[in-house]
Amino acid sequence: MYLIVTRSFPPELGGMQSLMWGLTKELSKHYLIKVFADYHENHQEFDNKENFSIERVRGIKLLRKYRKAHLINNFIKDNKIQGIIADHWKSLEHINTNKKKFCLIHSKEINHSKGSNINKRILKVLNNTEKVISNSRYTKQLAINCGVDESKIIVINPGVNPVKDLNKKSLKDVENLLKIKTPRLITVSRFDKRKNHEKIIMSLKNLKEKFPDIIYICIGYGEEEENIKRLVKELNLESQVIFFKNISDDLKNALIAKSNIFVMPSIIFKKSVEGFGIAYIEAAQYGIPSLGGKDGGASDAIEHEKTGIICDGNNLEQIYSSINSMLENKKYLVYGKNAKEFSLKFEWSKKIESYKKILN
Repeated sequence: MYLIVTRSFPPELGGMQSLMWGLTKELSKHYLIKVFADYHENHQEFDNKENFSIERVRGIKLLRKYRKAHLINNFIKDNKIQGIIADHWKSLEHINTNKKKFCLIHSKEINHSKGSNINKRILKVLNNTEKVISNSRYTKQLAINCGVDESKIIVINPGVNPVKDLNKKSLKDVENLLKIKTPRLITVSRFDKRKNHEKIIMSLKNLKEKFPDIIYICIGYGEEEENIKRLVKELNLESQVIFFKNISDDLKNALIAKSNIFVMPSIIFKKSVEGFGIAYIEAAQYGIPSLGGKDGGASDAIEHEKTGIICDGNNLEQIYSSINSMLENKKYLVYGKNAKEFSLKFEWSKKIESYKKILN
């Protein structure tokens, strides 16, 4: 039996939640799995559908990690455990066992100054694991720079589930909504500084001169939402930008599939950095190429000038010229075809083979 210890798990929404659910679901096809996850008020209906055991841990955040560790330590004493797979170094910090431990790393959570107290805590956990599973080459190098033992680190990019058939009603709704608006740019992400919506919008001001019917679709929510909407208004781009949040997966997928370029030229903001960017792969599954930023792990998810373009997200001219070059002569069609083929290697059924190698 393998234990999955995670702070992020459905039915809560988010990229980490999807990653841990996809990994657990695929592992459960090959091993006996038990999950220790944080409590969610609507968890019962979700948990009852799964073919593996899920134990939910309640309590205020400050104390929950100790309670969860106590439950896990007792469970290990009473059961035959092959190993533990954790979503975060904090999920392992208080677990006392000689069983093999595997910890996923993503970037932001380990990005602390070498020698700082939190860095010492991180190294104590990660250097005491069997393997540290990095989501990208970038995150691996970041971990090495922070003092993690290089011999312990293996890169396994996050996986995706095969795409479902697109909902015909949602596709029709998108066409009725967008009508003649083309070309179409789209971003699906939180509204925060790192995702760089504002420079896409600033580029849009110039792109509009060349492509008067261009539209930028923003799906998400976050602390920067009002600032981004204010910028749209200041630049008189209300007809070029459309916002969505709390929409169905069917509508989200239809909007992606009916777009031309997925744009998210992420930057480093304070300690926050794009460790990989699963959203690029999710767009690629629908044959949509991406524009990503050079800072972070996007280069693992985008093959430069083949499935999209990697640019300097801090350079407004580069963002503009990159989008323009993909739109000119409809180069995005070639990139999109390559992206769809490229996305196949990220399906969980293939990614799980890398996990099986290290677990076995």
